[in-house]
Amino acid sequence: MAIKRLNLSLNEKVCRSLYEVLRDELDRELIEYSLIDSFRNYQSQSQPYPFVDLRELKPGGRIPECEHKYQNTLLVLFYEGTLPNEYKKYIRFFDSNQLTRENLSSHLVDLKIYDEFYPNIKYFESYQFSHLLRSLLPVDYALLIQKDSASGAKNRYLLSHFHVKIDWPIATAAEDLGRELSYLRGSLYERGEEYAEYMQQKFFECYGFHHSVGGRRAAAAVAAQFSRRLDFLSTIYVASCSSRSLIKIAEGKVFRYLLIRLSPEQVAQVAKVNRMESEAIQNGFFIHQERDYGVVIFLVIYERTIHAKPLENNQVRILNPNDHWLTISYQLLIPKPSVVDLRPLSFSAVCPK
Repeated sequence: MAIKRLNLSLNEKVCRSLYEVLRDELDRELIEYSLIDSFRNYQSQSQPYPFVDLRELKPGGRIPECEHKYQNTLLVLFYEGTLPNEYKKYIRFFDSNQLTRENLSSHLVDLKIYDEFYPNIKYFESYQFSHLLRSLLPVDYALLIQKDSASGAKNRYLLSHFHVKIDWPIATAAEDLGRELSYLRGSLYERGEEYAEYMQQKFFECYGFHHSVGGRRAAAAVAAQFSRRLDFLSTIYVASCSSRSLIKIAEGKVFRYLLIRLSPEQVAQVAKVNRMESEAIQNGFFIHQERDYGVVIFLVIYERTIHAKPLENNQVRILNPNDHWLTISYQLLIPKPSVVDLRPLSFSAVCPK
């Protein structure tokens, strides 16, 4: 588990501050790609955008899903430190999928980014890093961004690997979480198959997903649980064509970004509460406007309930499938990624219960 800032050296605190600033930049980049660019995809195809049913945002809420082909997808692992080599068999980052011109040209025959690839483009501070990132986001499996082990005190971050597979089994991840929360002492099946099945369902709930998800979202949950053994921060980003959301897992919280519609009455209400002009909200928050609504970025932040937190006395407890493991802590309207001088605004669109 990541070391708290209070216990870090001065150099480590500088590194953490840099990581958090870069993560803010990555938030903006991935919101643009997964939400706004997806919305533009639907517009270009003259198709209505499939807005998420707000009932789905309640803890434990689920609406039948289908895949939406114009929705951009991604899976990104962003680490404050450098992954130890001994973890390669679980998070598969090898020389063969390291970000080099040779690997790009041999593995991605339909991707032309390697034609303009040069070594420094993979570093976060490169002015073309955003272009490289966007070019690689559609590639299968995950992208790995981590601290450059050779940078030393410079604290440089780079997109080090692509096509990264998560090979830690779901059952092992659920077992690991069960032991962490004192629902298990040893094996996942120590209390029988039904208990094991409930434990796996709650594992997915803990990371903001329904237990029936697969693909990128299942990999994101497993990667998030595996990353808890690291002594530095980790952030997992995932967007799927079913969820129409960007989900970020960081510091024990789940952040879900999505697009919603605001009516003129709702805009007026938000403006009044925040002592703003309605026009300021339209200019700073709307990514698209129709006559009877505006499209905005909405963020729901989930935190773990007492049932999903470790016990101080480490006493064994019994899993109750009816207990909710997440609760809504914040609901916010997020300014457009290009707007840097406006703060998020509180907006309760989802009843937490």
